[in-house]
Amino acid sequence: MKRWIFALMVAVSVPSALLAAPGDMSVAVFLAKAEELQAKGPLALFSSDLDLLKAEGKAGGEAYRARLKSERAAGRPSSCPPEGVKINSDELLAFLRTYPAAVRGRVNIRQGVADFFIRKYPCRKG
Repeated sequence: MKRWIFALMVAVSVPSALLAAPGDMSVAVFLAKAEELQAKGPLALFSSDLDLLKAEGKAGGEAYRARLKSERAAGRPSSCPPEGVKINSDELLAFLRTYPAAVRGRVNIRQGVADFFIRKYPCRKG
């Protein structure tokens, strides 16, 4: 019985950010962690948050690539990036900072990356 209670207490104390799927992190949390890393300077390379943010960004990019593929197949792409384009992290962070503070907690990184591509690479109407 004591083990069960202990296991339940441990499970409840695990932050929900650790249980979320990659790409589900809110823009608010992502920006806060990014700013903490920037404040650490070169020591940020040794932080586990660096890998966490990379994984979040990668998941956001992969989700948007999949979305864009299906949109293209339907003939209605939401953006038209060049093949093989890479996201510059500084550019993405600058874009994420354009969300109003009140909205950042409700937008996840998948949506943030999608919005970034839609804004940066609009399709030309022709």
